[in-house]
Amino acid sequence: MSKIPYRIYLSEEEIPKQWYNLRADMKEQPDPYINPATMKEAVVEDLYPVFCQELARQEMDAENRYIDIPEEVLNFYKIYRPSPLCRAYNLEKILDTPAKIYYKFEGNNTSGSHKLNSAVAQVYYAKKQGVTSLTTETGAGQWGTALSEACAYFGIPLTVYMVKVSSQQKPYRKAIMETFGAKVVPSPSSTTEVGRAILAKNPNNGGSLGCAISEAIEHAIKKENCKYVLGSVLNQVLLHQSVIGLEAKKAMEKIDEYPDIVIGCAGGGSNLGGLISPFMQDKLLGKANPHFIAVEPASCPSLTRGKYAYDFCDTGKVTPLAKMYTLGCEFIPSPNHAGGLRYHGMSPILSKLYYDGYLAEAIAVEQSKVFEAATLFAKYETILPAPESAHAIYGAIQEALKCKETGESKTILFGLTGTGYFDMQAYMNYNSETMTDYIPTDDDLKVGFDALPKI
Repeated sequence: MSKIPYRIYLSEEEIPKQWYNLRADMKEQPDPYINPATMKEAVVEDLYPVFCQELARQEMDAENRYIDIPEEVLNFYKIYRPSPLCRAYNLEKILDTPAKIYYKFEGNNTSGSHKLNSAVAQVYYAKKQGVTSLTTETGAGQWGTALSEACAYFGIPLTVYMVKVSSQQKPYRKAIMETFGAKVVPSPSSTTEVGRAILAKNPNNGGSLGCAISEAIEHAIKKENCKYVLGSVLNQVLLHQSVIGLEAKKAMEKIDEYPDIVIGCAGGGSNLGGLISPFMQDKLLGKANPHFIAVEPASCPSLTRGKYAYDFCDTGKVTPLAKMYTLGCEFIPSPNHAGGLRYHGMSPILSKLYYDGYLAEAIAVEQSKVFEAATLFAKYETILPAPESAHAIYGAIQEALKCKETGESKTILFGLTGTGYFDMQAYMNYNSETMTDYIPTDDDLKVGFDALPKI
């Protein structure tokens, strides 16, 4: 066989025409959502006040294996998809490893990340339903940027509640959202009841995704014909992000490759769930046995140190209760954490797969080690990775070094979720050796665990 090229591209015609619904092949389903008002199992109609109806149906769908991607969404995808599968030859060489390292690069759009895959779909369904405005939250700003792009394209006004510490660290992310026409509100804010209540407890609260979600949902419920959209965690988001894994698998088939190890960064689960979906299907159906690794920040370790329990998806406790690995909805990540991945919980789908042993491994890494991996990758592969993506890079490097020790030539696939060009302050802190690591103590985590609902 001739040498595999650095980048393996699919044609426009090979963009997936259907999303893959991982729930349809799971041996056991995640525990159902619980309506906090009735404390009974939630039904699809319970989601209608917050979500568009089609998205609510997708959220509850555990039967349809494949769901057609609307033509309007496919046409938007064609602007920036398919994204390339890349062979990290230079990284392999500097590591002196027999492993073959591939990465799926999702940063080739203005949002700089994979988030646009779901943003386009969610805004399309809102437009189709006749919704006149949308609201959301964002942590590091990738989701807010992607949604701003999609809303500008479909002509829907957007309000973004951005985690306050992120809005201070990343003013250029805020500027891009505003360029696309979005209104950006640092969260917690004084514009909502839940925001005012959070600030009353702690005026210096730097915010969390849980806080921002609460404010965004309150905004959506109180404003006429406004709906809320979310960029991670939800079943519908993992569904839309399956285009990542479907493209990656098809590209690997072109070069007669299949991954022994699949690695993704883990915050709420959107990239990880999307990347692993078709390979996890193979594992669930007994066709192959890839090893999956989730890499999360040590400062927000939901999988590695969280509890598998019912919890609210937001700090204001207005969302349905979900069974997931969680640090407690009142957990506030350290403000020195440079990237996203700030969510207190993990996707119910991924949580169930982890609990049942299909998602075999999760590791938590300090951010200084993450930026060391990011810098090494940037020097030899020429892409400056987002801090979130660098967690997966760290995991890939560790697995490649294990192969060096054992002499095994394993095939590694990881998700390069996006670029780090709006994270330069963090890179500056790392380069000047002023970056600090924070790992919550057991007492720190106990505060969130003590507040978990008694179910």
